[in-house]
Amino acid sequence: MADEAHTGLKWIMRAGYGARGFIYILLGYLTLLAAFTSTQASGTGDALATLRGQPLGVAALWAIGLGLLAYMVWRVTAGIADVEDHGTDGKGLVARTGQVVTGLIHGGIGISVFGLAMGGGSGGGSGGAAEDWTQKLMAMPMGRYIVAAGALILLGAGIYYAYKGYSGKYKEHLCASRSTRKAEPLLKGGLIVYGILLGIVALSLGYAALTADPSQAGGLGQALHSIREAAFGRILLGIAGLGLLGFALYNFVEAKYRIIPRFAGPEVRSLADRALS
Repeated sequence: MADEAHTGLKWIMRAGYGARGFIYILLGYLTLLAAFTSTQASGTGDALATLRGQPLGVAALWAIGLGLLAYMVWRVTAGIADVEDHGTDGKGLVARTGQVVTGLIHGGIGISVFGLAMGGGSGGGSGGAAEDWTQKLMAMPMGRYIVAAGALILLGAGIYYAYKGYSGKYKEHLCASRSTRKAEPLLKGGLIVYGILLGIVALSLGYAALTADPSQAGGLGQALHSIREAAFGRILLGIAGLGLLGFALYNFVEAKYRIIPRFAGPEVRSLADRALS
């Protein structure tokens, strides 16, 4: 019975990472398109809205929404049951809390994708969703401080992703195989680029909190637009697009090769173990 539960959780995990991977493939493609054409850079909501207008797009949105709910189940279960053996010390509890929080966030995104599939939204403009949420939060008591706290958390996540890629820490969670070894440069680059983009979004939220101006808040689409407006913007945007495709690949690799310590046998070797041998 326990083995069946473990197998079920693995498939839920794979569906979740697969859905994330598909989103970032779409986002990376649209970012590359914006780098070399007059098309505007798209955020996640815009990318999904674009998908809705394609053949089988609505069916794909339903699949993505279900996948994101699966990711929520995986992250919340992993955090509560500690299947990745983070432990109960301070560092472990922070990691497990982060798993639960990110799971709930992705669950909320999944529900919004269902709404888009049913025709309940257009995805919004670049940064529009971030601005709307920031405005709602600032209208609450202590709203500016809530937004500032969210910016700090997001900045921490960005730094973590970039560090995870730069240091190779991601290798600890992936099975060693010919495929994962070949993919390492793309995985590293994808994590670093994604971390930088999260940092840009976090800085815009922090500036919005500092100035009490929700219009300063921007999402991923606004971050990409800012990159395009910078010096050598099209080149940088092209690099960002490639990085997002690398991050998509990272999610697909996680779906197939992620090690769950509680379920893995002693014979399973990670990329980090392979590097040490």
